[in-house]
Amino acid sequence: MADKTGLRAYLAQMTEIFPPAPAVGTPMLPARPSPEACGFLSLRRSANKAMLTSPGPTGEALNEILATAMRVPDHRRMSPWRFIIFEGDARARFGQAAAEVQRSEDPSAKPEALEATKTLLMRAPTVVAVVSSPTDDGKTPVWEQELSTGAVTYNLLLAANAAGWAGVWLTEWLAFSEGINKLLGLEDNERLAGYIYLGTATADPQERARPDAAPLISHWSG
Repeated sequence: MADKTGLRAYLAQMTEIFPPAPAVGTPMLPARPSPEACGFLSLRRSANKAMLTSPGPTGEALNEILATAMRVPDHRRMSPWRFIIFEGDARARFGQAAAEVQRSEDPSAKPEALEATKTLLMRAPTVVAVVSSPTDDGKTPVWEQELSTGAVTYNLLLAANAAGWAGVWLTEWLAFSEGINKLLGLEDNERLAGYIYLGTATADPQERARPDAAPLISHWSG
């Protein structure tokens, strides 16, 4: 296990993993064939939420992951998303406040449910809430902006994974509560796409059944 301990220490200190973005206007390749990337994508797997521990990405390492995550389709450069980061003691403080929200929204909530809420964000050392923040300006459809938010959330998982971190995208009731939205300072046009839990896996996730592509694909013939 000494090698794994060393790996965790190395990952915790890594920065500048991703190359910097080129200057605006730089010609870019339309395709980047990469067998390694194909293998990476074909084997993508979320970590088990109960099997994440420290360390997690922080500081500049996390900033690089988020900057890379934002390289997604974004019609008219609306940037219709933003991130809220939870680290350290802030996770527990959020849990306490979330339990109060739960108590007010569901007076029948049992004590064990409230206690569970207090520990939700403690399941990983780094948690990133992704907020969908579209602008209804009559030009870029809100639906397109929400799709872009889904893309940035997934890309965040991929970027973190490529940087050596385990992660999982969860919603749970925290993503559908008006009280939580208010607690996090969301505007009326905003909602939570979910919470990305990031850290170091304590066990390897097992492969699960994947859908058969054939019945999900059709060819339009006119």
